[in-house]
Amino acid sequence: MEFAQLIRERYSVRRFTAEPVTDAELQSILEAARLAPTAVNKQPQRLLVLRSAGSLEKLRACTKYSFDAPLVIAVCANTAEAWVRPHDQDNSAVVDAAIVGTHLMLAVHNLGLGSTWLGFFDPVLFRREFKLPAHIEPVALFPIGHPAPEAQPSPMHAKRRPLAETVAYETF
Repeated sequence: MEFAQLIRERYSVRRFTAEPVTDAELQSILEAARLAPTAVNKQPQRLLVLRSAGSLEKLRACTKYSFDAPLVIAVCANTAEAWVRPHDQDNSAVVDAAIVGTHLMLAVHNLGLGSTWLGFFDPVLFRREFKLPAHIEPVALFPIGHPAPEAQPSPMHAKRRPLAETVAYETF
């Protein structure tokens, strides 16, 4: 798919069919995430693939928004491996994970599947349910599957601020 068309047409899918995501589709999504740029190429992302009934049930304890997707990928950040800016000690792990999540989300749409960026979850409970060590930070969840026939973009999807409101040239 043409990139401009891909980013224009992708929307947050919140209704899925029960049809599973194939192993080939999953591998394609994971490869797109793997290729995402990260600060100093440290690659601190850690992806947790949830597709078993047990894992998806544990997830439902952490969020009410799994949308009954047959697959969820949790994008996490390894804060112990990420690049740290020397000037102020800012750790790039969460930003790197966000870039990975964006690659993942676009790859999903390119395959004809649907997803949404899910940030509404209890990270403390998620960490406990999935036994994440302290240096692995859950950043976002991506329910993934085949969009249900009734799935459609939110009415807010196409509402965008004009560039003049979000872009400054040389000074604020």
